[in-house]
Amino acid sequence: MRDKFMSRPWQRRDTGLTLRMIMSFVILTLLYLVFLGVLVYLGVGFIPITIVASVLIIAQWYFSDKIVLWSSGAKVVTREQFPELHGLVERIVAMNNLPKPKIAVINSSVPNAFATGKSQRSSVVAVTTGLMDILDSEELEGVIAHELTHIRNRDVLVITLASLFSTVAWYLMQFGFYGGLYGGGMGGYGGGRDRGGGGGAILIMLAVAAVTWLVSFLVIRAISRYREFAADRGSAQMTGKPVQLANALMKISGTMQRVPNRDLRKVEGLNAFFIIPVNSGRQTIANLFSTHPPVQMRVQKLLEMEASMA
Repeated sequence: MRDKFMSRPWQRRDTGLTLRMIMSFVILTLLYLVFLGVLVYLGVGFIPITIVASVLIIAQWYFSDKIVLWSSGAKVVTREQFPELHGLVERIVAMNNLPKPKIAVINSSVPNAFATGKSQRSSVVAVTTGLMDILDSEELEGVIAHELTHIRNRDVLVITLASLFSTVAWYLMQFGFYGGLYGGGMGGYGGGRDRGGGGGAILIMLAVAAVTWLVSFLVIRAISRYREFAADRGSAQMTGKPVQLANALMKISGTMQRVPNRDLRKVEGLNAFFIIPVNSGRQTIANLFSTHPPVQMRVQKLLEMEASMA
């Protein structure tokens, strides 16, 4: 019976996620090698590029999760403060042989949750008070399991590194632009190699930077959408109750549409981390480039998993 249960495709190890992550990083790495090569060719010196990139990498690596918690207003809470929430997390991690993350609560009417941290040992799962108000215990369990899957799959680390590539490219472009503007066509930074005049070099750099950013944007969105499907499936695997997460997603999406716009705007910058982006109910062309797949599609897949268990 156990073998039959584990033979269902959605119950197996998600090798698709791993392959997509590897391919995405290969594409991004090649893309930024080309971008850096163009910078060097146009006269931006290797040493300035290395310094700027190193500072950004170190800052992003050590402070990204702290910035997310700070910007969301999340406060790490003890078991004494939220015993039921801690107990729920402890049950899930015990059943799935996972280390217990820190738990944070955000005092917000916006029903949502996210996970952050560069490793399983340093991870944090954060939920809003609005989420705890609208979900029952099993639905909240499904949401927590979704976030624990992100941690288990190291999604936060992957998205942080992928976003870092884009950030580095952007600031290196800025560095080269102002170097060319105030340093005489960037020759001062790269030993005097101005390939066709300062104005032409800057235009080439801006064009390459725009292509780099666009490709990065699309690749990161593609990774993010797939990882949400993978986290939904991981939640179903951990709890054995896909329908409970489906119910939670529908409740969150429905409630979100009734939250005042001023509250939504306060947390909109965290959309990439949330289980559902705060504008998920608005059907616009921007959804094509969303960090998340449509809620209806996620719910349908979860209900298909539930039906396969019957």
